[in-house]
Amino acid sequence: MITTWEPTTAGVLRLPSGRLVRGRGLSRPLPQGPEPAFALYLLGHQPPPVAWENRWLRWPDFWLPSDRTATGDALREAWARAETERVEVACAGGQGRTGTALACLAVLDGVPNREAVAYVRAHYAPRAVETPWQRRFVSRFR
Repeated sequence: MITTWEPTTAGVLRLPSGRLVRGRGLSRPLPQGPEPAFALYLLGHQPPPVAWENRWLRWPDFWLPSDRTATGDALREAWARAETERVEVACAGGQGRTGTALACLAVLDGVPNREAVAYVRAHYAPRAVETPWQRRFVSRFR
């Protein structure tokens, strides 16, 4: 039984290790196909309930996460689970916060911090990671 994303699924980022993570904007309808097994939602308010396991990080639009320790823990969990599960990372638009989180996952996967934003822009969305402080967050992520 396949438990990870199909590589050609819209919004799926392939990390250098081969892990697949889907990024998306919650303002758009849920894509057709399998549901995530685990989702990380990056919003300034609690997301609506979903049928799959999820974790919410308070992360206002265009800003940084409210709790950096919880964010690091959640990103490490998402990265670890992506090895064998369908993991989704999502904010309202699927660009800034989602791109920032995906760039941090790329760092966890071995991409140097200074290259992580470019990696996500090349392999996920050209406008990912929208603000200078989001880029700085990625550059300092450990």
